[in-house]
Amino acid sequence: MPKNLQHSLNQKPPTDTGKIRILRLPEVISRVGLKRSSIYRRIWGGDFPKPVSLGGRAVGWFEHEVDAWLIERVQTGPRTDMII
Repeated sequence: MPKNLQHSLNQKPPTDTGKIRILRLPEVISRVGLKRSSIYRRIWGGDFPKPVSLGGRAVGWFEHEVDAWLIERVQTGPRTDMII
C-alpha cells in the first residue's frame, strides 16, 4: 500500500461528530466507480478502507476514508484522459 494512502487511512475521523458520515455500499460503489467484488478484493488486499460494523450484517465506510482513498488514487494513479 502506498505510504500516503496508509497515512490517510490512519487519520482519525473529524472530531465534530456532526461531520462524521457513514457511507453504505451503494454510495461507495457510486463514488469510486468499482463494483462490490472489486471493492472487497481491494479491502482484502489492503488497498481500500475497511468497513465498520453497524450491527447485524450491516457495514459502512467512513466518508473521510473513502475520500482519502479517492484523492490518493487521483494523485498517484495512471492518467486515462490522454489522447493517443
